[in-house]
Amino acid sequence: MIQPSPTHTPSNRPVHGGNLAWAAAIAGCSPNSLLDFSASINPLGPPESVVQAMTAALGQLRHYPDPSYAELRRALAEHHGVPMDWVLPGNGAAELLTWAARDVAASDGCHLLTPAFGDYGRSLAAFDVPIRPWPLPLEDWAGPGSAPTWPEPEAASLLINNPHNPTGRLFPRASLEPLLERFATVIVDEAFMDFLPADRQQSLIADLDHHPNLVVLRSLTKFYTLPGLRIGYALGHPDRLGRWQRWRDPWPVNALAAAAAIAAVSDHSFQRRTWQWLPPAREAFCKGLQAIPGLSPLPGAANYLLVKTATPAPLLQERLLRRHQILIRDCVSFGELGANYMRVSVRTEAENDRLLTALGQELGV
Repeated sequence: MIQPSPTHTPSNRPVHGGNLAWAAAIAGCSPNSLLDFSASINPLGPPESVVQAMTAALGQLRHYPDPSYAELRRALAEHHGVPMDWVLPGNGAAELLTWAARDVAASDGCHLLTPAFGDYGRSLAAFDVPIRPWPLPLEDWAGPGSAPTWPEPEAASLLINNPHNPTGRLFPRASLEPLLERFATVIVDEAFMDFLPADRQQSLIADLDHHPNLVVLRSLTKFYTLPGLRIGYALGHPDRLGRWQRWRDPWPVNALAAAAAIAAVSDHSFQRRTWQWLPPAREAFCKGLQAIPGLSPLPGAANYLLVKTATPAPLLQERLLRRHQILIRDCVSFGELGANYMRVSVRTEAENDRLLTALGQELGV
């Protein structure tokens, strides 16, 4: 007889944020009743322009997507000022990480800045790529613009993200550019870079033309509030991206996701509104967390905060679920952090205040 799957319990916790089915089973409510701080998604979206574009694209569901995604690639290329053959759309950045891992399998292992987003390990392990952890110091962090000491040059590849997940640390472009001369392949995941205004971004996209060993990954799901749609893209040399294209299924991006992405990158009003909202919201949220005994948030440049907690994060997570129907991200899946840290997204003022009130009640404020 086939045995039923294990029930959703704290010990069966997921390795990613945003698992509302798991959390709702613990909270004893419907997933729609939860206030989710575990997934770092923009609370201001999706933009109305994106919803309208998907509605207009419903008639395309009876046809296969264009396998070359010419219109989508053209829009993304214009958005970044690169030729369209330097753009490869994907089924979220997760799909593109898989091909990045296959690409670096021929190199002498891959340096991985840790703590690291869990999908990096998943993708590298899928192709037996030796992982060389490179710990990012947390305690002596000088601030969002400081740079770590990078590994010595060798034939290995390097996979990093900027801003860094889960710390929110922003590395200056000038500190990353020397790496392009030192490693066989450099994969830079810039999934959260959109949350910074154009004049503050530290992207390496402008370096692509002179460095065929560089690939930049971008996600549209977080900034534009589209995690359920799965849409991301890679920017890199056409020879490399053409190889990735040959490895994968012919239609990884559906018609609605393609229409949504084209509308999203053209919505400058939504972009400006997010850039105006985030810095003061993050600062107020950080100060609120600092005022609660036992919590020490780290400064960050993204739409989330890594918080050191004196109360074990899994215990605090369970209390918040059962008593307040609020989901935070524990950092147990980040081996270097464990139960001493939690990560919380920045949401609206009212939602942030609701979490701060709940945390104060649970921590005896």
